[in-house]
Amino acid sequence: MTITRLSLTHFRCYVDAVIMPGPGFNILTGENGAGKTNVLEAISLLTPGRGLRGVALGEIARQGGPGGFGVAAQLDEIELGTGTLASAPDRRIVRINGATHAATALSEWLSVIWLTPAMDRLFSDSAGERRRFLDRLVLALDPAHARHSSRYDAAMRQRNRLLASDEPPDSDWLTALEEQMAFHGGAIAQARVQLIGLLSEQIAETADGPFAKAILAIDGWRDDGRLTAQLASGRARDAAAGRTLNGPHRCDLVVTHLTKQQPAANCSTGEQKALLLGIILAHAELVAQRCGRRPILLLDEVAAHLDSVRRAALFAQLALGGGQVWMTGTDAELFAAIGREATRFCVAEAKIAAD
Repeated sequence: MTITRLSLTHFRCYVDAVIMPGPGFNILTGENGAGKTNVLEAISLLTPGRGLRGVALGEIARQGGPGGFGVAAQLDEIELGTGTLASAPDRRIVRINGATHAATALSEWLSVIWLTPAMDRLFSDSAGERRRFLDRLVLALDPAHARHSSRYDAAMRQRNRLLASDEPPDSDWLTALEEQMAFHGGAIAQARVQLIGLLSEQIAETADGPFAKAILAIDGWRDDGRLTAQLASGRARDAAAGRTLNGPHRCDLVVTHLTKQQPAANCSTGEQKALLLGIILAHAELVAQRCGRRPILLLDEVAAHLDSVRRAALFAQLALGGGQVWMTGTDAELFAAIGREATRFCVAEAKIAAD
């Protein structure tokens, strides 16, 4: 799973940029605000969802540009592309080898996991952020997870609108929507539980090192096969609340520091970063073993926030595992330990040059 060519058109600060990355480490260095994270965001948009920044499509096109944007990547014999048109800046277009597809189809070809400075708050942030992180991990193992999530969300939105209407809702239509939610919601819950079990085993088998081991669990709503009945009996309550109160969207990812037996939210910033890295590294190994391919890793400003011991350990483990890794930083010296095993780029004034 390697990008051999990446092109950006009117994306963020870039008018037109082409990158020819290597199969292993790809390091982008430059000053703050130069556009390094924009490159990682472009790659993240080649998967279902809103990418690593999670913003609306209309915010991504270059200011002062024609209004739309494009991102294209070559993966061996597969070409993936996504973007918007100036006439429809909020409507995403996805093409695979030139043919139009739904965004969920991207998960069949590319798995991407990222770690950004904003994720340092993951364990103290909202449950929604942790669910999105969990679902990104699930998606790398189960491409169908994107389709189930999309259809569950669509059915739930329709149900919420019907319940909020001033007119009495059609009972048969509500039942049909609730059955859809139960079917796709059950698949979502099952995939999450399976991922937690497999990843926990992988973490347990990982040798002790500088990255803290995590205990993983799912809290909140549990799938016991009764979601259809729960939704039907909870219509009045959900209408009063203005939202659906049962389902997999009411779950939370719970992470505990194994050695300290302490919730991740109560750990220091450095320990939380180490926990996240430990989870991501174990997940990459899990995907490689079960799928025969490693996810692409996007690590934004990760080296600057690690001490020298953990930084060296990270580089060594990434090199041992293989796969394509993209890293950004303001100081090229932070990546000196990688040596010649990297493809390096300088980013300055919305230009990307091979270093």
